[in-house]
Amino acid sequence: MASESNAPPLEKTADLLDEDRYWSIIHRAQEATEDLEEMEEHLIGEVEKLTPKEMVGFYLRTSDLEQKAYTSELWCAAYIINGGASDDGFEYFRCWLISAGKDVYYKAIEHPDSLADLVEEGNDYEFESLTYVPITSFENKTGQDLYDYVETISYTVKEMEFTWEEENLESQKKICPKLYAKFRGE
Repeated sequence: MASESNAPPLEKTADLLDEDRYWSIIHRAQEATEDLEEMEEHLIGEVEKLTPKEMVGFYLRTSDLEQKAYTSELWCAAYIINGGASDDGFEYFRCWLISAGKDVYYKAIEHPDSLADLVEEGNDYEFESLTYVPITSFENKTGQDLYDYVETISYTVKEMEFTWEEENLESQKKICPKLYAKFRGE
């Protein structure tokens, strides 16, 4: 679907979507869906209702929330929960964390081990598709590439000092004891 001819011209923006509005969209998608595949489709439809500028803002807000969750302790939680977590795997885990909602997200940033009450063995806790939702919505609505309207997509990645090691199970257990017990059986 192309944009209407009487619509204002699209301009680049670096404005993030209001955080409360962002979380409201995520919350509505959670309530309306039963799995991540359905959630992706629902979110695409919801984001298409936004203006093109707001769609870029949704993309930027998602990126901002991903960066805020870029911590060694959360990476440890992802590693335990998913049985490993590469750079990409940790990014997709953070997208899943965002899809779990505002309360879960902020609680997990403060206390990653709190996820032990939410996650179950045998499930996949990654949601790569969340990063594509605004891109797809933007293209569906405008027929154009969202990246052409992002003023800036660069973030300074925090220098991470790992507080745990893949081969040192005790270091993982120290950071996330409940998750470790749940997934490692100790």
